[in-house]
Amino acid sequence: MTSAEDIKPQSFPDLSLTGGGNELFQAIQDPIFVVTPDGIIIDANNAAISAAQKKRADIINKGICKIIHGGSSPHIQCPLEEFLLTCSPRVEESRLPGLSGEYLLTISPVKDQDDTIRKILLVARELTTLEINKADSFRTAQLAAIGELAAGVAHEVNNPITGIINFAQLLLDDSEKDSLQEDLLGRIVDEGERIAAIIKNLLSFARDSDNESEPLNLIQVISESLSLVEHQFKKDGIKISTSIPPNNCKIIGNFTQLQQVFLNLLSNARFALNERFPNSSPDKKIEIHCSPTTNDEGLLVSQISIKDFGTGIPQGILDRLFDPFFTTKPSGQGTGLGLSISFGIIRDHGGLIKVNSIMHQYTEMIIEIPSSGI
Repeated sequence: MTSAEDIKPQSFPDLSLTGGGNELFQAIQDPIFVVTPDGIIIDANNAAISAAQKKRADIINKGICKIIHGGSSPHIQCPLEEFLLTCSPRVEESRLPGLSGEYLLTISPVKDQDDTIRKILLVARELTTLEINKADSFRTAQLAAIGELAAGVAHEVNNPITGIINFAQLLLDDSEKDSLQEDLLGRIVDEGERIAAIIKNLLSFARDSDNESEPLNLIQVISESLSLVEHQFKKDGIKISTSIPPNNCKIIGNFTQLQQVFLNLLSNARFALNERFPNSSPDKKIEIHCSPTTNDEGLLVSQISIKDFGTGIPQGILDRLFDPFFTTKPSGQGTGLGLSISFGIIRDHGGLIKVNSIMHQYTEMIIEIPSSGI
């Protein structure tokens, strides 16, 4: 029998996280980044460098958000960078366009001997198609729940705000002209009507309406929507290219509602392009495609893609885009209801709307609506 004294000490390889020559670190097939709490990459394994399609020198000492997300917006900090500063462990599903795919991102702080955290390990495992579909279904269910909650809140607020507007209007009618009282009451009425408009939009998001559907061609909806914004886009120097078949995108739907969706998406694209290109540019353009295809369930759908080459959207907030009152625009330039209402409309047409985006490159909104087959 071998005694403890007979066991010779063994030397093990260096398992430190940094040091590009460590064989075990480099042999791991999942992309791994070692970053500081403020989001600066101090090491990456070969799988990470290969997935990012960059050289090691182009990754080391760069911001993690810039490499895996494509960057962030000046007025919206990357949520990943904010979270790293808390030095807490986390596992989340995230789109990482810098690595070309959707990943399960595991964030693991590494403590030194004195319990100080100077390094954080980020391990990215690419999701399977099944996992991606499950995640999309979960997000859709979340947004549907938000819609029901928004409708409940809107109904509760609608009655009292109507009373406030009416009472303020009665007092306004009896006030002296050009008086301070008239000015203040006028402001109350104006702000009350603004709240009422927001409530109407919330109810629209929940689709609390009786608008009828009819057979229609999405090509006509897109064409008439473009005709409404053509002059403004031309004035801004925005070029629009379309790839649209003549008669193959027939659905059952509501023309007015769908036109509202397309006008909102075109408005967002215009804003992003003007932000990135204040003056004329050959890249100041929007590409629109419409074609019949089959979705993940094998059903025939009409797919519309609206792609702009503007500022892009930070990856960390893509899942929040359709939440009511959430907006990527600077303060005072958006209510955050346009996309949530659009989501509700497309959902009520039995379809879905999703977004792909890379900061400082493009944003693509994709809509799929079941085809009518007629």
